[in-house]
Amino acid sequence: MKSILFILATLFLIACGDSNEKKQESTWYKPDVNAMWQWQLHGDVNTSYSVEIYDIDLFDSNSTLIESLHKDGKKIICYFSAGSYESWRVDKADFPQDALGYDMNGWAGEKWLDITHVGLESVMKARLDLAKTKGCDGVEPDNMDGYNNNSSFALSEAEQLKYNKFIANEAHKRGLGVALKNDLAQIVELEPYYDFAVNEQCHKFNECSLLQPFIDTNKAVLNAEYSSKYVNNINGARDVMCADSLVLKFKTLVLPVNLDDSFRVSCD
Repeated sequence: MKSILFILATLFLIACGDSNEKKQESTWYKPDVNAMWQWQLHGDVNTSYSVEIYDIDLFDSNSTLIESLHKDGKKIICYFSAGSYESWRVDKADFPQDALGYDMNGWAGEKWLDITHVGLESVMKARLDLAKTKGCDGVEPDNMDGYNNNSSFALSEAEQLKYNKFIANEAHKRGLGVALKNDLAQIVELEPYYDFAVNEQCHKFNECSLLQPFIDTNKAVLNAEYSSKYVNNINGARDVMCADSLVLKFKTLVLPVNLDDSFRVSCD
């Protein structure tokens, strides 16, 4: 009888330990659908907006800025590209040359990556380490859909899923929230791994319905629109778009495409 009770007690302690471990693993930042945001990747960051989230560049934002925003009660999402090489980044020499693909159309100095290249793991882990060191609450890894673009590599859907899950899991290991960027076709599979979505122009491309799985699980969808018809509210186009966005429970901003804070219109 004593040995049976000992075994049962041991199993109970193990179960509690597993429960606590899972609870500990889920303490990273997870914005809900009501989270207001600002997105600025170029220029001196305008810190005056009354929002919950600032999405800023990982490399161009120093720890002093992040600490100052934290003191104002803001959460900080740090942007970096996980699917492309950028020739101006300080860690450019860390990328394996045979992992660099075609130039990204419209983005000088940027190339698609072979996400199956084992040498990329250490680069991306180092970027996530940097985000943690700087005090970011979460990350926005960009260009997560190389398989669906002319990258020069024959990337499969399965390989993209594996890579995107890798990025999310590594972010969570460091206590960082993580946003899904791009890859709308794989949202159903990826939503459980990601804490919110950052999207560009779902209204313009009639893709907003694909983001519904995030709203259904009370995760924020942070959307940006750049079209001139929204910027200038041509024939009331912005009013209509914003009304649709509010129904969808998205947090939509109308912004300059270079994200330099030269103007900002919020649908809320």
